[in-house]
Amino acid sequence: MSALTLDAGPLAASFEKACSRLEQLGFGDALWNRRLDVWSSDPAVQQKVSTRLGWLGALEFVTPHLPRLRAVADLVVREGPSDVVLLGMGGSSLAPEVLRQVLGIAQGRPTFRMLDSVDPDAVDEAMANAATSWFILASKSGGTIEPNVMAAEAQRRLREAGHEWNTRFIAITDEGTLLHRRAVDERMREVFVNPSDIGGRYSALSFFGLVPAAIMGADLDRLLASAHDMVDACRRPSVQENPGLTLGAFMAAGALTGRDKLTLLVPPRLASFGLWVEQLVAESTGKHGKGVVPITGESPEASFGSDRVAVVVRLGSEGPDTSTLDAARAAGVPMLTWDMPDVTSIGAEFLRWEVGTAAAGVLLDINPFDEPNVQQAKDATRVLLDEYKQRGRLPIPEAHATIAGARLTLSAAAQQTLEGEPADVFFRVLGPSDYFGLLAYLPPDGAPFAESLHALRMAVASETGVATMFGYGPRYLHSTGQLHKGGANNGVFVIVTAEPEQDLPIPGEPFSFGVLEMAQAIGDFQSLDRTKRRALHVHLPRRDPALLRQIAHTLLAKVARQPR
Repeated sequence: MSALTLDAGPLAASFEKACSRLEQLGFGDALWNRRLDVWSSDPAVQQKVSTRLGWLGALEFVTPHLPRLRAVADLVVREGPSDVVLLGMGGSSLAPEVLRQVLGIAQGRPTFRMLDSVDPDAVDEAMANAATSWFILASKSGGTIEPNVMAAEAQRRLREAGHEWNTRFIAITDEGTLLHRRAVDERMREVFVNPSDIGGRYSALSFFGLVPAAIMGADLDRLLASAHDMVDACRRPSVQENPGLTLGAFMAAGALTGRDKLTLLVPPRLASFGLWVEQLVAESTGKHGKGVVPITGESPEASFGSDRVAVVVRLGSEGPDTSTLDAARAAGVPMLTWDMPDVTSIGAEFLRWEVGTAAAGVLLDINPFDEPNVQQAKDATRVLLDEYKQRGRLPIPEAHATIAGARLTLSAAAQQTLEGEPADVFFRVLGPSDYFGLLAYLPPDGAPFAESLHALRMAVASETGVATMFGYGPRYLHSTGQLHKGGANNGVFVIVTAEPEQDLPIPGEPFSFGVLEMAQAIGDFQSLDRTKRRALHVHLPRRDPALLRQIAHTLLAKVARQPR
């Protein structure tokens, strides 16, 4: 287990205070012994927490199942599909995506694809080889709309190819869910039932992470051995000798002193790990008007203000961008640094961050295991889809301005902040302690928009000096969306949507993938509006990256850089 290096700087006093509080609570012992009084004296809160502590015993749960995991992986190899496509959202998809990008796919294994988007282009691309694919349908609740409609499309394509679809499906869910019952009744090829007391974002070391890992050919023994070592380290009673509690104290100390932007600086090989950290930290701590804002994936040109702390992770001889580290040090950003000896240590990292996030929750006086604001966007989407079913169209928000045919709509809080100024000066609402969130309902992680979106994000960072976040919808609704609406009101958001060139019907539904995607975008914009967030919805009349760049240029031309 590598040692931690702390350069606390101006955070020193707050960090020591956070460590002292954890020591006084005996939190290390209380956590592993599942003492509910350490979280709250409220019986209702204690009851909620008691149903979400199963991740502490995930290794003990999964270890006896390793032979079965390997047997299923061998079965997939024998049957020889060209692709395995995981259909999931949030905690059901982010850990497998990290494992895919960090560990890679072993030789002789099928291509592993992740589908956590309802964008019609993304769905069509992920299922291009459906006739020769297997599918993993992963959903803790079993009722999440996105994986269910993805599964309906996969089943349609398998049937059209003349296959019995159930023989190509593996299900991962909780005991007694609709998906569990359906998977058994419809005789899916394999059904993995996860402990119901493991929350989605804490499920990386359960079936949700390890079934995909086994199919990818990961070395499960080494992966879990690193996690076991981290468990031992995170049981140490001394906070500053405990890697998880040290991380938690560092995160909370920053948030409690105005340094709420937790910046993750990692080598390129670990870039995808930021997606998982974002969900865990943002969804766990962003509530009741407080929270830790995880910042990942920024370019070396990003600015570092007095609202930042940084976690620096090295992987063997690989480190983060040197110029970025130098800029952070020059700005006096408090830093916590450690080394990962090799990629299989990702198992230990999952555990470290879970313990750290739980500790930060105690220090921030919140329950890190619930997500009270996530349901808002889901409810808004449901209302919009009901209206679509009745009227055959979605209610499009009123445009406050247009640029080259693109519609720009401001939230009420943004209108009030701008005091009657036009929508094309939107970025003037950004203040020195704010962060900017760019939220795109477009095909994720590839052409044609990825470069334009990244350029817009980095231009905002360069022109305003604020920390920036980026997320694809609807993925972020199950991740940072909780922080956006439940955390402190220091987020400023731009939601980007675009008319699809070719939509895709959803089997068994009166609405299409494109309609669902648009309903989720509008629903989240409404949720941001209701929680008095400063937000702008930009709707493009066509999928044209050049048009997005034109709009970005217009918006940024009227921004004055804020002093940091």
